[in-house]
Amino acid sequence: MLALRGYGSGSDAGSGSGSGSESDGEKESGGSSEVAVAVPLHLLPRPSSTSSVAAALAVAVCAAPPVLPQDNRSEPRVVNPALKELQHNPTYDELYAPIVGPENPFQSQHSKASKNMLSGFVEKAHISEFQFENQRRTFTSYGHALDPTADDDADPSSIVVSSTIAPPEEKKTVFESSKQRPLDKRKRKKNNNPEDIEGFLGPWGGYVDEKRIMKPSGEEAEALEEIVAKRQKRGKIQDEKPLEEKSILHISDSVDYQGRTFLCPPQDVGVNLKSDTPPDRCFLPKSHIHTWKGHTKGISTVKWFPRSAHLLISGSMDCRVKIWEVYKERRCIRTYYGHRQAVRDVNFNNAGKLFISAGYDRYIKLWDTETGDCISHFTSRKIPYCAKFHPDDDKQHLIVAGTSDKKIICWDTRNGEIVQEYDRHLGAVNSITFVDENRRFVTTSDDKSLRVWEWDTPVDMKYIADPTMHSMPFVTSSPNGKWLACQSMDNKVVVFSALNRFKMNRKKTFTGHMVAGYACGLDYSPDMSYLISGDADGKCYVWDWKTTKLYKKWKAHDGVCISALWHPHEPSKVVTAGWDGLIKYWD
Repeated sequence: MLALRGYGSGSDAGSGSGSGSESDGEKESGGSSEVAVAVPLHLLPRPSSTSSVAAALAVAVCAAPPVLPQDNRSEPRVVNPALKELQHNPTYDELYAPIVGPENPFQSQHSKASKNMLSGFVEKAHISEFQFENQRRTFTSYGHALDPTADDDADPSSIVVSSTIAPPEEKKTVFESSKQRPLDKRKRKKNNNPEDIEGFLGPWGGYVDEKRIMKPSGEEAEALEEIVAKRQKRGKIQDEKPLEEKSILHISDSVDYQGRTFLCPPQDVGVNLKSDTPPDRCFLPKSHIHTWKGHTKGISTVKWFPRSAHLLISGSMDCRVKIWEVYKERRCIRTYYGHRQAVRDVNFNNAGKLFISAGYDRYIKLWDTETGDCISHFTSRKIPYCAKFHPDDDKQHLIVAGTSDKKIICWDTRNGEIVQEYDRHLGAVNSITFVDENRRFVTTSDDKSLRVWEWDTPVDMKYIADPTMHSMPFVTSSPNGKWLACQSMDNKVVVFSALNRFKMNRKKTFTGHMVAGYACGLDYSPDMSYLISGDADGKCYVWDWKTTKLYKKWKAHDGVCISALWHPHEPSKVVTAGWDGLIKYWD
């Protein structure tokens, strides 16, 4: 770095002195200023010889060159109206300059106008609460008020006149005028004597010319009664009386040559139907051997006759219940009529002499299986989704039902009274399954939970709900009573332990079928080798119980295969029922 001295007068610089005795600031001498400037050596021109070094160092340097400001522009800057934020401080002329560019020829006058909202330009305005109330009362009482749309520069005496009240000559507000309002001229009934008990009015006395109609009479009363009756009928559940029950016997003789009814199991079919031991080994069904026809609509449920399974009972959407023979001629024995709407569930008692049917008409009906008589009916004014007898022989007079109003209700069939209610679910109750030697029962609901109850204790002893669980509309117990197979709405069959812990067995999950949205039934084979289930596509699925492997599936029905049952005494016979109104027998 080399320090050079230049003179403001612009004369040639003299020879520099290397002594450094002078300071580096300005030096005034003879009216000229001397400035020391540091110049890098590599910027100086390289001399050709040593004699020209002094000439190269004598460089004139301008200490204050003219500098133009960067923002000094002759033309105004254009402000984009679409910008939300500006990076500079514009002038008034720049900010309110017209938009640059050609005008859109297709814009209407409305779209050309300046807007600060979608429908136009809104300016903030303010009026005090007193002034607003003053003008409102003046307009209501005197029929005139200041025009709120008038500008400040316009005539302040511009008013708005009511079309119903004639305004007075003097245009004063209610707070300025001492004149009585039109309504103040009406005379009131006065009786402020508290000793007059019957005639005392106090502040409640009405006007003299006021008419009060406390109760309509004549045609008005009839019209009001008709309107009220229609509203109540629209919003209220009609208490329809139960349909008159009847039954039809379809066979010629109700008893055989020995006087036995159709409830007695046959003994000449090659199978011991009274045996308590299941078959040693079960096999997969291979062929279709029979079809029961008779229902005009889809079938909701089918159940075996207790123990012997020589009869089959079916409830259908055609509001009827039918009993069918399983052996010999396989006839329809009896049809029971008694429901106004579709039958949801049917169940026998332990002896099979009685059964109950639950329908969408909100009634549960108790029938005599042999005679076809309806013994009694029960209702809680809600739809029963499932109903069954208590499995104990000494409690056959008790029936429990899960209803659409989240309750499990227990009736005594002897007097028709409700003896217990279990109200803890958060959705409609879909299934009731007795476990632990009938001391407890398990219920599932639309609230995607499983609850375990002690019998006759209206508080659940165990509540199972997991974020991964779905609604389980159908539950069946295994023949050994250790497991509960639940049809889950996520197209799976999940298994819970039916012992003390009631824990889900995550290793046993059966998949492959499609049941989302349908309460398709499932069942175990008598030897617990297989698990069978219906499907929404009308197929029947059979899984291996131990390995959860899908062994077989076949097309069983045209509609939904709503139920599938394995015969408790036959090693390979299965019954399926579907929404096509057919019951099919497979072997």
